[in-house]
Amino acid sequence: MIDIHSHVLPGVDDGASTMEDAIAMAQAAASEGIATIIATPHHRNGAYDNPKSSVLPLAAELNDELKRRGIALTVLPGQEVRLHGDLLDGFRRHEVMTLADTPYILIEFPPDHVPKYAEQLLFDMQVNGLIPIIAHPERNAEIIEQPERLYQLVKRGALAQLTASSVTGHFGKKIKTFSFQLIEANLAHFIASDAHNVKTRPFRLRQAYDAIRNEYGTDMVYYFQENAELLIRGQAVFRDEPERVKKKKFLGLF
Repeated sequence: MIDIHSHVLPGVDDGASTMEDAIAMAQAAASEGIATIIATPHHRNGAYDNPKSSVLPLAAELNDELKRRGIALTVLPGQEVRLHGDLLDGFRRHEVMTLADTPYILIEFPPDHVPKYAEQLLFDMQVNGLIPIIAHPERNAEIIEQPERLYQLVKRGALAQLTASSVTGHFGKKIKTFSFQLIEANLAHFIASDAHNVKTRPFRLRQAYDAIRNEYGTDMVYYFQENAELLIRGQAVFRDEPERVKKKKFLGLF
């Protein structure tokens, strides 16, 4: 399996604190069947800045340590970039980076809303040859209340990545239900762990794929897994025509 979103690099954000923490995460990933992982430390989110120049050597150092210890996991460099007005300038200055040196870039919104300029900036990114992937939209308060926001962004070319723990229900029944609604509306293109540690925010990627298999069958699992493979090769991923979310009542939450 391939995991396109993780906080495995040590000492740079709210993920692994030390190299030993990173090794423990790597061992957990490998034991779950993950062979390739993209390290995506937070960048420009207000608390953390991790420019490309610092991410690349850290990823190389972690790969060297994994090889030395015989852990069968490859770490590729990336970022989880908080959407900000000078993002494209940062990319041109080689501070903002894509996932694994591909056209794909992982974009994070603030947890409680979608910035008003998001639609225009995501479009401008595509004009400049980038393919934005919206990280964990199922956990964004505004998108939960107004899924039309995500529909419009995907309709205009953005992609979306759901969190494994959302799909498994570890973030609550409401977010699990909403995650499945996004899958059904063709508003999800990747499943990734967003793992931060081995205890409270582990990988759960295999568990998520099992939940998707139980709900939708094996073809849907292949869809997400193949998209992750296409991403790290820098190729076009599969995407079906997006649909508007059909809200269902769920314990009075919708």
